[in-house]
Amino acid sequence: MKSLLLALLATGSLFAGEKATLTLADFTDLNGGAPAGGWKTEEGGVIRLIAQKGTGALISKKEYANFELTWEWRLESAGNNGIKYWVNNLKDAKGKNDWLGIEYQMIDDDKHPDGLKGGSHNTGSIYDIFDSAKDKAKKPIGEWNQSRIVVKDGKIEHFLNGKPCASADTKSDEWKAAIAKSKFKNKKGFGPGQGKLMLTEHGDPCWFRNLVVTEL
Repeated sequence: MKSLLLALLATGSLFAGEKATLTLADFTDLNGGAPAGGWKTEEGGVIRLIAQKGTGALISKKEYANFELTWEWRLESAGNNGIKYWVNNLKDAKGKNDWLGIEYQMIDDDKHPDGLKGGSHNTGSIYDIFDSAKDKAKKPIGEWNQSRIVVKDGKIEHFLNGKPCASADTKSDEWKAAIAKSKFKNKKGFGPGQGKLMLTEHGDPCWFRNLVVTEL
């Protein structure tokens, strides 16, 4: 039992069923430091990303494997952001390090250039891997959307405003084929089944609130 507790402390994992509300204090910059000035906490616990290119993404202090993550978010017109999970610091073919993970895409599908590409770059998609549902319950830009990610034993589900919008089995041949066609095809160790959460930064304003993670 003692060794199990030490292992959990080392990885920063929650006990099964334990729920935690995440604030800026639960994240660091990519070098382990405090979030930069472009990240702010506003009234009601809202985490705000100011439109300041180069502010940098944030990664969680803890790692997660099987979990449920719920949150609310909103963007301005033509905005782009996302939340990544199973994020790890990987090396590319040239030995360069990069923090990579699976992404729940949050974007203005109708005005952002990447959103206009459609396919796996749409809101709710498993970014650059699997498209989101055509009938997803997307709210207009400027309004709060509610999102949920469920990850259990390698299976991924994305929800948007209470409706399923994307899913995948990371142990399937379909997943392997999709990765082989994606920008992550040469990223050894991508999607390893455990890792940190990331609040991304693409230079556009973004608001998060009620980020709650539950270990499954």
